[in-house]
Amino acid sequence: MTLQTAGIHHITAFAGDPQANVDFYAGVLGLRLVKKTINFDAPDVYHLYFGNEEGAPGTIITFFPFPGARRGRIGGGQVGFTTYVIPTGTLEFWKKRLRNFGISFTEAERFGEHYLQFKDNEGLQLELVEREAGAASTWEFGGVTADHAIKGFGGAVLYSVNPERTAYVLESVLGMEKIGEFAGFMRFRAAGELGNLIDLPMTAVPRGAGGAGTVHHIAWRAADFEEHELWRSAVGSTGFQPTPVIDRQYFHAVYFREEGGILFEIATDPPGFAVDEDPMHLGEELMLPDWYEDRRTQIQNGLLPIEVRDLANRNES
Repeated sequence: MTLQTAGIHHITAFAGDPQANVDFYAGVLGLRLVKKTINFDAPDVYHLYFGNEEGAPGTIITFFPFPGARRGRIGGGQVGFTTYVIPTGTLEFWKKRLRNFGISFTEAERFGEHYLQFKDNEGLQLELVEREAGAASTWEFGGVTADHAIKGFGGAVLYSVNPERTAYVLESVLGMEKIGEFAGFMRFRAAGELGNLIDLPMTAVPRGAGGAGTVHHIAWRAADFEEHELWRSAVGSTGFQPTPVIDRQYFHAVYFREEGGILFEIATDPPGFAVDEDPMHLGEELMLPDWYEDRRTQIQNGLLPIEVRDLANRNES
């Protein structure tokens, strides 16, 4: 069996102020806060998940917001740009929206596509691109209607300290197809319609430093638990040392670091975010795994309060 990932499952980054994080991704970008939980390895820190209406694989960006965290430095061994795909014909809407929120942006061309590039409140590099492919989001919030809403990931730009070895992993381990080169970039395509186009600079990027405004890891999709076990074996057979399978409550995870310095994860599509909440009320309550329930009061008291706020009326022009 030849394994081919459908593309990005999720991207996880560091942040500082948790309320500012919610304000940007829900209030500005119009994404849904689909899960409010904690870092299972550091329960005094939130783990926040933003995506489409159901938090489908290929739409999910997650954050560990550490209040007072130092700012990181984007560089080699990280995701350089997180790419979001928007419906065709909506770029002007997003330009106006970013201006209304006082967010500066630049425009770039890559592989014949037009990109709107900007940073979030912590300096994380994001970009928007129009594409026909990918299911539309039905989530509407804060002045972003379903006709304009971010569909999910378009892909990512990976910053590698060893592009040749990162390219090898994308093709020979993850099963992506190299489909072109342009202006110093290689482009790879995964099998799905969202999170499927990965651009890799052909020149090594100086190593970055972790901290707020940087990506911790990028996760690739495994269709189910059985395929996930096959992925772990396949990664191990190519000389990498994958972690044991870890139950992250909403997916199972295996991690390994590729030779370009980027931490890769392979995550299962199931069970999803409705496993412990009603789909109509995702992200409304603090959800804890069973082994932390006896510490709920202590954990809640140690977290800063956050809320999803409609910011549109404050920024209309």
